[in-house]
Amino acid sequence: MKEIYELVSEEHLQKYAELAVRIGVNVQKNQLVVIHSDLKNVTFARLIQTAAYAAGASNVVMDWTDEQSTKAFYLHATDDAIDHYPDWQHARFKEWDDAGAAYIHIISENFDVFKDVSPERISRFQKSFRTKLEDYYAKIRSHEVRWCLLAAPSFSWATKVFPSVNKEEAVKTLWQAILRGARADGTNPIKDWEKHDRAFESRKTFLNARQFDALHFTNSLGTDLVVGMPNNHVFIGGGVTDIKGIKFFPNIPTEEVFSVPHKDKVNGKLVATKPLVYEGRVISDVSLSFQDGRITGYDADTGLEALHRLIETDEGSHYLGEIALVSNHSPLAQTDMLFYNTLFDENTACHIGIGNASPSNLQHGSKLSGKTLKEAGLNTSLLLVNMAFGSEDMNVVGIKEGETEVLLMKNGEFQF
Repeated sequence: MKEIYELVSEEHLQKYAELAVRIGVNVQKNQLVVIHSDLKNVTFARLIQTAAYAAGASNVVMDWTDEQSTKAFYLHATDDAIDHYPDWQHARFKEWDDAGAAYIHIISENFDVFKDVSPERISRFQKSFRTKLEDYYAKIRSHEVRWCLLAAPSFSWATKVFPSVNKEEAVKTLWQAILRGARADGTNPIKDWEKHDRAFESRKTFLNARQFDALHFTNSLGTDLVVGMPNNHVFIGGGVTDIKGIKFFPNIPTEEVFSVPHKDKVNGKLVATKPLVYEGRVISDVSLSFQDGRITGYDADTGLEALHRLIETDEGSHYLGEIALVSNHSPLAQTDMLFYNTLFDENTACHIGIGNASPSNLQHGSKLSGKTLKEAGLNTSLLLVNMAFGSEDMNVVGIKEGETEVLLMKNGEFQF
C-alpha cells in the first residue's frame, strides 16, 4: 500500500507548504520558525522547512512528536508525570516567544491511536500543559505571536470520512478536499488567498460599523439562540495582524468572521450540526441550553462523558468565548462532507467557541487589563473548543436597540 504522501502530487504539496509560510505565518526575514509535526508528516514538514528558509527564516526548529510514543505515555506514565508539565517545556516556549518565533502546526486525525487510553488521563494532562503554558496561549489568543494551523490526511481519518472506498482512494479524495478547502489546488494560490481576504475585509467592515447588540440564530433543527454582544466588539477573520502590524492567517482553511459574545448574555438553545472531536473521541448530536450566558443543560447521542469533561474543565468552560458566522456555500462547505475534524467542520458552518474569549475581539483589547476585559463581558478559560451549528436553512438577524433588525444570513448564505 502506498504511503500518504505518495497519493498527492509534489506540486500541490509545495504550493500548500508555500501557503503555510507566506500566507499562514507570513515569515519575515531573519525570523525564527517552529514547526510542530508528528513524525508521520515528516515529508510535508520538511517542505515547509524548505519554504521557510527560502522566505528568509533565520532558523527552522522541527518540534517532532510521535503519536505512538504519546500513547505509551498516556498508558504507562506515572500520575505525577501526567499531572505535571515540566518547567523545561515552559522554558523553551518562552525562549521561542522572546525570540519572536512564528509557529506552524500540522494536524492529522487518528481515531484509533488513543482508543485504549483513559480519557480521564488525557484530560488531566491537557489541563496540566494548558495551565503551565497559559502565558504562551495568551499570546496566541491576543495575536502577539503569529501561528498557523493546517492539516494532512491519515488513513484512519480518510477511511472515517470515506468508509465505502479502499484506503488509498479515501486518502486521495481527502487530499483533494483538504487542498480545495485550503485554496491550494489552483494555479496561483497566493492570489486566490488575496482575493479571499478582500471578501473578509468587506464583511468585517460592515459588521464592525453596525455594532449589533445581539445576533439571533434560528433554523428548523431546533436552534433558537440569542447571542448578546459586548460594547466595542470587533469581528475578525481571515487575515489578522500581530502586535507589529504583520498580517497572518491562523487557520488554513478559514471561512469564518468571528467575535466574542458577552459572557452573561447568551440565551436559548443550540443544536449542533457537526460532530465534535475532543480527547480523540467523537461527540455527536449535541444540544446545549443557555441561560444568562451559562450552559445550563447539555446532551449528546455519543460521547456524552467527553462532553461533560469539556464543559466541566473549569468555570469558564461553562460559557462561550466565540461566535462565528460562516457561509454554507464556500468551496469547503460545497464539498458537502463531514470531516470529523474541528478545523474543517467549523469552517463549513456557523459555530460557537466554548471557553476562552480573545482580547483581539474587543477594541484595543490587547492593551486592556484582565479586570477590564472581564468587566466588558469577556470570558476566561483554559480552553476554547469550537462547535458547528450552522445549517442550510440557518437565518441570522442582527439586533440593535431602536433600529430595524438586519438580516445577515438567509438559508446559510451571507446577505451583505
